Amino acid sequence: MQFDSLTAFAKSDEAVPKKGPVAIVLVEDDVEVATTLRHHQQAGFRHLIAFMPPEFELPRDLTDTVTRIDYDATVEEALETAVNGVIAVVPAGTWMFYCYNAEYLFHPFCETRTVGEMLAFHTEERRDAMLTYVIDLYADDLWECPDAVSLDRAHLDRSGYYALARPDAHGHPKERQLDFFGGLRWRYEEHVPAARRKIDRIALFKTKPGLKLRPDHTFDDEEYNTFACEWHHNITAAICSFRTAKALKLNPGSTFDIETFKWHNSAPFEWHSRQLLDLGLMEPGQWF
Repeated sequence: MQFDSLTAFAKSDEAVPKKGPVAIVLVEDDVEVATTLRHHQQAGFRHLIAFMPPEFELPRDLTDTVTRIDYDATVEEALETAVNGVIAVVPAGTWMFYCYNAEYLFHPFCETRTVGEMLAFHTEERRDAMLTYVIDLYADDLWECPDAVSLDRAHLDRSGYYALARPDAHGHPKERQLDFFGGLRWRYEEHVPAARRKIDRIALFKTKPGLKLRPDHTFDDEEYNTFACEWHHNITAAICSFRTAKALKLNPGSTFDIETFKWHNSAPFEWHSRQLLDLGLMEPGQWF
């Protein structure tokens, strides 16, 4: 189904998902749109909602299985408006996920376990949200891949990730909350605004009345923004993303300063959860 606006979608009782998990994909350009949608279908999301420009085309199999909403992703607070709009109309307690095109969710053991199975366990742990780390991907050869995107030649940073205490309004550390940094946003921080350097994102969450996503990828319910419960560690997931590499290479202010993203800590991305677990870029918590 295709709708010409978020408002039209919200009014359609047939289109609004009644049960999750639901994935929202905000399409900013025409790079790897189909692979992004298919990846999350295969991950086990029950419904996919693509917010995308009306002039973009989708393959027939995706046209038949993805709910499409005509949308301008370049406007101010486009992501928050889209996500909060869907939160407002789906039933309370629905698990949701959001990402951009050319971003791919990986969770522990995703090769053999669906995202629904993981979220069922997470719910039993009395958790309503899950921390995800945005792990930058980039092509190894920018002459052959000028937009820095290549699924076959994708690389990631093996190290260079760190966390800092997240201060409250009075400068005191918030309980069980940290700001995480690393990847291309750390290595090329002079080209990235300070407010956009974090790589943590609360991308998996359970809806409830009045819940709002904020511009910094956190929610107005502070418990949603914690990385773990009070009694033990919880599952975390990773979003492997070409978005930062694309922006750095296509932005006139940075493209001529970057001949390659590769460095001594680069490694080919294996498209497998085991690599991310071994590098400490996500963890299974108590889920085995």
